[in-house]
Amino acid sequence: MRIWLRRILLALLLLVLVVLVAGWWLLRGSVPNLDGKLALAGLSAPVTMQRDALGVVTIDAANETDAMRALGFVHAQERYFEMDLMRRSAAGELAELVGPAALDIDIQHRIHRLRARAVRNLDTILGGKHALLQAYTDGVNAGLASLDVRPWPYLLLRQRPAPWLPVDAVMAGDAMYFDLQGSSASNTRELALWRIRQHVPAALFALLARDGTAWDAPLIGDPRGDAVLPTAEELDLRTLPMPAEPANAAAPAKPAVGSNNFAISGARTADGRAILADDMHLGLRAPNIWFRARLRYPDARAPGGRVDVSGFTLPGVPGVIVGSNGHVAWGFTNSYVDSADWMRVTPCADNTRTPTTCTPVQTHRETLRVAGGKATTLEVREVPWGPIVHDELDGSALALRWVAHLPNSMNFGLAEFSIAADLQQLMGIADRTALPSQNLLAVDAQGRIGWRLLGALAGRTEPCSAQTLVEAAADLPVQSPATRTHNSDAAQDNPPCSPWNAVTDRAPADIDPASGRLWTANNRVADGAELARVGDAGYALGARAKQIRDGLFAQDRFSERDLLAIQLDDRALFLQRWWALLQDTAKRTDSPALQALAHAAQIRPERASVDSVSYRVVRAWRINVLSRIEDGLTAPAKVVLGKDGGLPKNPQLEGVAWPLVTQRPPHLLPRRYATCASPTQTTQADLCQRLRGWDALFEDAAHETATTFTKTGPLQQRTWGERNTARICHPLAASIPLLGKRWLCMPPDQLRGDSDMPLVAGPDFGASQRMVVSPGHEADGIIHMPGGQSGNPLSPFWGTGHEDWVQGRPTPFLPGKTEYTLKLTPQ
Repeated sequence: MRIWLRRILLALLLLVLVVLVAGWWLLRGSVPNLDGKLALAGLSAPVTMQRDALGVVTIDAANETDAMRALGFVHAQERYFEMDLMRRSAAGELAELVGPAALDIDIQHRIHRLRARAVRNLDTILGGKHALLQAYTDGVNAGLASLDVRPWPYLLLRQRPAPWLPVDAVMAGDAMYFDLQGSSASNTRELALWRIRQHVPAALFALLARDGTAWDAPLIGDPRGDAVLPTAEELDLRTLPMPAEPANAAAPAKPAVGSNNFAISGARTADGRAILADDMHLGLRAPNIWFRARLRYPDARAPGGRVDVSGFTLPGVPGVIVGSNGHVAWGFTNSYVDSADWMRVTPCADNTRTPTTCTPVQTHRETLRVAGGKATTLEVREVPWGPIVHDELDGSALALRWVAHLPNSMNFGLAEFSIAADLQQLMGIADRTALPSQNLLAVDAQGRIGWRLLGALAGRTEPCSAQTLVEAAADLPVQSPATRTHNSDAAQDNPPCSPWNAVTDRAPADIDPASGRLWTANNRVADGAELARVGDAGYALGARAKQIRDGLFAQDRFSERDLLAIQLDDRALFLQRWWALLQDTAKRTDSPALQALAHAAQIRPERASVDSVSYRVVRAWRINVLSRIEDGLTAPAKVVLGKDGGLPKNPQLEGVAWPLVTQRPPHLLPRRYATCASPTQTTQADLCQRLRGWDALFEDAAHETATTFTKTGPLQQRTWGERNTARICHPLAASIPLLGKRWLCMPPDQLRGDSDMPLVAGPDFGASQRMVVSPGHEADGIIHMPGGQSGNPLSPFWGTGHEDWVQGRPTPFLPGKTEYTLKLTPQ
């Protein structure tokens, strides 16, 4: 028996060894050739492709078309699976590749029918760039075919990669609409505000829809400041209804963070150079969403007849997305302008056409294929305004118009940034460039700087112009019962609100500001008529932008290293007043929970450092306090609307919460604390006997904070780094038991930084890239990118550069010494 057991064990070990060797061989087979020569059909002349130690690619070509063909080739070699995920995500086709787990996402995305729209409007989208896109597409398919083994994720999923099509580059770009305007895809914020407004007093709605704080730092206009609280005569929560059962307090959704960019003009540097800093915040994965590249080729349109552009490309899309060409440098942050509107319509039953009573509906039947499962059919109903997303109880329906639906919402104008000679020319190109709306910051070699909104904006005209939330309930153009009987034809002739188009050439701008400084951080940047035109889709709290702005005004002269220091600023300025509030409240109340938190946070949280207990404690307590305030303010709406009465994500709630917690008006205290009802089902039965009013709310928030933290150990040991530990992994890491996280994730580093400071960092969210560069001085530039260049864990470029990103070590903007050279020759 022992002999047989040994033989069986040996056989199992041999089997495991064979599996591991086979797995290694298959993985190795999809690592591309980095040296030598390869034939590439369609080239007009040879192309040289060099890689440095980090895998940064330099492409030298005879013309733009050859350069794009080669870029498609290397994108597919290193990132085809990730490109496939992007095109499928935008189209609602993920389940066809990965199975039923992605079906819900597919349904949410397919209702927008972006692939069908892109196919129908492809000529408009390309705008004369057919040859460029076809060359890129052919390069992608050639790069995929050049691998000895199909990319390893397809082996794991038991799938074969489908060929790349020209329209797939549009879909890769459209995927960024969901990443950057995901809230607009469902437009839940406007819908929730509209519903709430119908059931609460005007003074309460004004608090819920607050659009600014004392932390505002706009480029145009003034800070809003914190809210002026209504008097008891204007609003008294004690007199309004509330749900019979209090809701359990829950932490609000993750704050809307996106990106930072800022610039200083030549007047603010020693030698007259303008400098741009840009770090785009996205979900982090391995490999990174971006791919670093330098493209060099002759082009008669470019200054000096030659393009030499370096920066970040997006696999799936031809061209450099952000970077510098020696004459201009440019970078983006998400704009959070209002890109979607609802329209209430009465659909015709069975699509009968009764012009005076209903709106005709066109129904599309979309097939959603599911790997390993049965295909399902999704019926998408559309009216001229857009797809119907919600059916109302009264027989009406809500149709959504989103910029991404429109034929002029996407094009490849961004590729022309590479030929811009100066700021003026680049801004002219921006007038005809369509993509998800961004804050464009650009600088040129003459020392000039400028900001403008770039991309597709909602081209609303009266009476559909975006208004403030308080004036128009989130600009929801819902027809009144008296007018909503118009059909689509009548709406065109005498519209309550005609369908608008996307526009790219009517954007607010700020060129050559007198201060020589510009900054954006997903905050509100404009005001007045400009803000009314572009709207508000939930701008980020201004604390991050204010800290950047103040850093730019803290000195007169700057270098690239100075701007990097602002990017890496982890000072916890925003939390200082909350720390003081916690300490003061604990001293004057008989509250064990508050006193425990105050003791754990007795050291002022100067920074969001990994070893700071104080930062983590104060941050969590503030979130729990805001959660209770939000619950109290929305309680009257929840009596009627139930779960639909909840407050949509509003980063500006700080502008209401801070006046409340400092002034503590009894008439605005959430009623379950005013009436001594059981707060969040706390186990502290004597809470109401010891504390009253706002102190009871503070105690309840402290109790939840302490209870949550002590589940894993002593409160004094709960550091920020423990919570803010990196989880930056390949999308399929969780699919491989035991070994997936070890082989397919970046190291679990504890990360300093957070959302309300320039150094934005979360476990799987943060700066997807950093760059600091001056056009014409790229050799002095600085760059960071987490996650590495390659999607294959056996590639020498897996995770390269990641540690520099973690530590904030300055690394050169331009590619380093050539380590590998691949020559592509015409076939």
